[in-house]
Amino acid sequence: MPFIRVSYMKPQYEPSQLERVSQTIMHALIQHFNVPADDLFQVFHAHDPAEFYYSNNYLGVERSNELLLIQITLKSGRKTEQKTSFYRTLAEQLSRTVPMRTEDVFVVLIDTEFEDWSFGNGIAQMLHQ
Repeated sequence: MPFIRVSYMKPQYEPSQLERVSQTIMHALIQHFNVPADDLFQVFHAHDPAEFYYSNNYLGVERSNELLLIQITLKSGRKTEQKTSFYRTLAEQLSRTVPMRTEDVFVVLIDTEFEDWSFGNGIAQMLHQ
């Protein structure tokens, strides 16, 4: 039940590249977190350069204007090993499929609980499973 937001600077990515980003994120989520294949909720946000700020070298990572900020909100409970292998796999797969630099893959996971989700109809569906 992840909800994904991907932010990037205009005009760095073409629609076909964004489709590959979407597919690659989903593949990594399925592989590392056992997310169902039809659990697809992603939003992409293109920003003008005046709306997109980042550190070029925070923590020794040299970023470029092709930076993707990937925010994934999902159910809590994943182990540190799962998360770190997810980050590595996602960066490596995006570098091949888009293609892009691994340095430009910035990921943040936001853990939530079942009661934090409504998939429609004003119901917390995950509480009733």
